Amino acid sequence: MHIGELSPAWLRMLVQSHQLVVLRGFDSFDSPESLERYCATFGEIMMWPFGAVLDLQEQAAPDDHIFSNSYVPLHWDGMYLETVPEFQVFHCVNAGDCTEGGCTTFASTPQALRIATPDVRELWRRAEGTYHRSVELYSNCTRAPIINRHPQREFAVLRFCEQPIAGDDDFINPSQYSFSGIQASEQAALVDSLGAALHDPRAYYAHQWRSGDVVLADNFSLLHGRERFTGENGRHLRRVHIHANPPLHNPHVPPQG
Repeated sequence: MHIGELSPAWLRMLVQSHQLVVLRGFDSFDSPESLERYCATFGEIMMWPFGAVLDLQEQAAPDDHIFSNSYVPLHWDGMYLETVPEFQVFHCVNAGDCTEGGCTTFASTPQALRIATPDVRELWRRAEGTYHRSVELYSNCTRAPIINRHPQREFAVLRFCEQPIAGDDDFINPSQYSFSGIQASEQAALVDSLGAALHDPRAYYAHQWRSGDVVLADNFSLLHGRERFTGENGRHLRRVHIHANPPLHNPHVPPQG
C-alpha cells in the first residue's frame, strides 16, 4: 500500500507518542513534488527560500558539512530560525551502500534526562548554551538553556548542539558555542555528560537507511545528526519540515528587525 493511505492524524499521534516512526516497505514518492503534496496532508509545511524539499546529497565542493560525506553532530532543526518545526519528514531516495555508514542518528532527550544522575541534571539545569552559525540561508545566534520545557506538553527536553570531534580540522563550517551559568571548570563535565547520556543506547538510535524508507521525527523532543559515510556512494535523502499548530515562534533567537 502507499504511505498516503495511512491516516495523517494517526501518524501525527504516533510521532507525538513515540518521537520517531519508521515506515518501511510502503510505496512512497517518485518526485519532490509528490513528497511535498503528501507532507501538506500531514500539517502546514515550513517553507524555505528553496521551497519545501531539501535534497540531502553529497556535493563535489560543499560549503557546509550537511552536503559533504562528513558526520553531522547532534542538533535540533530551526535552532537559528524565527520558527522551529515540530516534525521532520525524511524520505530515502537512494540508500547508497548502506554498509558504508550514513545512518541518521536520533537522541531522545527525555530519555537522556531519565538516564542522568541527579548531580548531572543539576549541572544541566544551571547551564545555558549560546551558539552561532552562518550559512547561505541564515546567520544567527541562539541562546537556550540546556533543560527546557516541551513547548506543547509538560515534560522536560534538552536543547544542545554538539560540536565536531576535537582536532577535526577538516570539518566544514561548524557552529560556534559558549556556555553561561556554570564555572569554566565545569564546561568539560557538562559537554562530556551530555554526550554520554545522549549517546547511551537507551536514548540513541542510528537509522540505517533502505531506499524508500520514510522517517517521521519529533523535532521538539529529539536531537538528530548523521554518521560519516563513504564518499560518492549515492546516498540521497529528501527532508521536509512541518510546523506545529500554531507554528512555534523560536524563543531562543533575538527578535528580528
